[in-house]
Amino acid sequence: MIHVKETDHNSDSTADNLKAFIRNDQYNFIKDQTKILVAGQASTNDAEVLNVLRHLAHEKVYKLFPSLTEQQKKILQPLVQVKELGDAETFLEQLQPYIIPFNAVSDQGLKKLFPKAKKLKGPKLENINLGRTSYLAWTESSNLMYLVAHENDGLIGVQGSFTRSGKQGICTLCNRHSEVGMFIAKTKSSGQDQFIKRGNYICQDSAACNDNVKTLDRLNEFIGQFQK
Repeated sequence: MIHVKETDHNSDSTADNLKAFIRNDQYNFIKDQTKILVAGQASTNDAEVLNVLRHLAHEKVYKLFPSLTEQQKKILQPLVQVKELGDAETFLEQLQPYIIPFNAVSDQGLKKLFPKAKKLKGPKLENINLGRTSYLAWTESSNLMYLVAHENDGLIGVQGSFTRSGKQGICTLCNRHSEVGMFIAKTKSSGQDQFIKRGNYICQDSAACNDNVKTLDRLNEFIGQFQK
């Protein structure tokens, strides 16, 4: 388990830093709320029921952001006006400029995260939408997997093995039903020179998993187990 301090490559100006305030997992949660509103509108004409759905969606989304500015509230406010699929798509498209992208780690940063990996190639960042990423995951060789996630003001890396299960299961990270595999990594036990293996099932497709992560709690807990 390695940590490195993170360099901000997310924007070119202070204004851009202020503008982006939505993490990928928060965006996924908001997207899920739009689906609930569209489904509710399609299933009932009861104005009271629809008002309750809008109120709950508004309340849940605002709870994601403890200290919203007035400008940020205006950006999120159109959520309560979502009725049709087109409304949802327009609203979600308008949120795109405000999504905080995952910091693209450099080759030097990867070497610091995984100093024992002498032939590390790294992820193909050109194929990854960093704005829709909560964690990076890639495999090298037959079953060697690397995970990189944010931690405080830096990045944290975990190296382990990944074995495809050939079956459907619940992913530990996104809590969705998908094709999963077993990720296992070594971590130090109470003995200074003793190691134990820890792990769990995660999505085989990390891009799909990132699209489904609606909270960082499970991801942080999963990464945290390798620090014990």
